[in-house]
Amino acid sequence: MSRAVITAALWTIGPDREEGASPPIRQSECTTCGWQSVASTRQEVTDIAAMEHAGRTNHLSYREVVTAFLRVVPARGNPKAVR
Repeated sequence: MSRAVITAALWTIGPDREEGASPPIRQSECTTCGWQSVASTRQEVTDIAAMEHAGRTNHLSYREVVTAFLRVVPARGNPKAVR
């Protein structure tokens, strides 16, 4: 059996801004009845759907669920960092 020593290296995490990366995906949920809007990358789509639901039902409380895509990259000083 072989052994290896792995030293600590710094990494950063943040929004994935690589070409072709998906923007955040949003969805509104009614906290009164559980209704859900369609999922969309455009906030106005989910906002309008929630307001239409409120108009039909008089339900006034909503939760916004956002799926954001993240990317981990080596920080400066990490041997894997691109120079």
